Amino acid sequence: MIKHKEQRVGVLVDVSNMYHSAKNLFGKRVNFQEVLKEAVAGRKLIRAIAYAIKTESEDEMPFFEALSQQGFEVRMKELQIFAGGQKKADWDVGIAVDAIKLAEKLDVIVLVTGDGDYLPLLNYLQNTKGCLVEIVAFRQTASSKLVEEADDFINLSDNKKYLR
Repeated sequence: MIKHKEQRVGVLVDVSNMYHSAKNLFGKRVNFQEVLKEAVAGRKLIRAIAYAIKTESEDEMPFFEALSQQGFEVRMKELQIFAGGQKKADWDVGIAVDAIKLAEKLDVIVLVTGDGDYLPLLNYLQNTKGCLVEIVAFRQTASSKLVEEADDFINLSDNKKYLR
C-alpha cells in the first residue's frame, strides 16, 4: 500500500484490547508512542485518540498522563461492575461513532485493535466514506477477517520496539 505524506490520518486506539494482548502474549506493555509513530508513518496526523477504561485504582493515572504527553487525546470510561460481580467496559460503539464522524476530515483511519467487532465499521468507512482503513495489532490476537479486509496491516508482534 502506498502511503504519502499528504494523507490526513486519524489514529484510534482501543487501549484495553492492546493492553491485554501484549500482557497475555508477551507479559509486557505496549509502547504506544512507537505504535503512534508507526501508524502515522510520516503522514499528516489530524487526531490520535486513546480510549481507556478507568478502574477504581489510581495507579493508572500516570499511564493516562503519559498517553496524553505522547500526543494522544485520552478518553476515559468507568469500569461497570454489575450486581453479580460481572465487569464490563468497552469502547466499541464510541470508537465507531468517532471514526464515522472523523471520516469526512480524513483520508486514512488507523484502528489500533484486533477486535473483529470492528469489521462492519471498517467496511462502512471503506465503501461509504471512501477512507483507507489500516489495522495495527498483534497478529496472534487479531481477527483474521479484519486483517484480510484492511487496506494495510501492521503486525506489532514483528518488532520488540512496540513492547516495553
